[in-house]
Amino acid sequence: MHLSGTGTPAELFYEDLTPGREFDLGRVLVDDTDMRRFADRFDPQWYHTDDGLASDGPFGNVTASGWYTASLFMRMYVDAVLSKAAAEASPGVEEMRWTAPVYAGDRLSGRLSVLEQSLSRTRPGLGTVKLAGALRCDTRGVDVIRMRFRGWFALRSS
Repeated sequence: MHLSGTGTPAELFYEDLTPGREFDLGRVLVDDTDMRRFADRFDPQWYHTDDGLASDGPFGNVTASGWYTASLFMRMYVDAVLSKAAAEASPGVEEMRWTAPVYAGDRLSGRLSVLEQSLSRTRPGLGTVKLAGALRCDTRGVDVIRMRFRGWFALRSS
């Protein structure tokens, strides 16, 4: 039996992740307290932590760290896909771009698209899936992060 990324029996396998398949990752409201706690701990730059300086800065207000935004995407990806998928690991992110600032109170919606899939030549029973993900700020109608990455997924038959 294959387990999902969260340890439950998997129901989504390599064979299900065909090019063109799309996943709605749901929505999240950016919480001011969480956003600032993350910045204080992991990315304490003035435009993420200091209201006074940020108000005179290029974005007019404190913005979320891009790494916080990436972590929101990751949580949504786990909840919507990896919690069901026979995911083995990820060989890495190929591209990640922060395309617009994120502010406290923004409502973000996530999406994931399957771009390519190929069977592993070195690990029988696994396939590599190339994915594109994004978070969009529903309020402003702009993507705030876009990325391309790969994941390893077990074959149903293995």
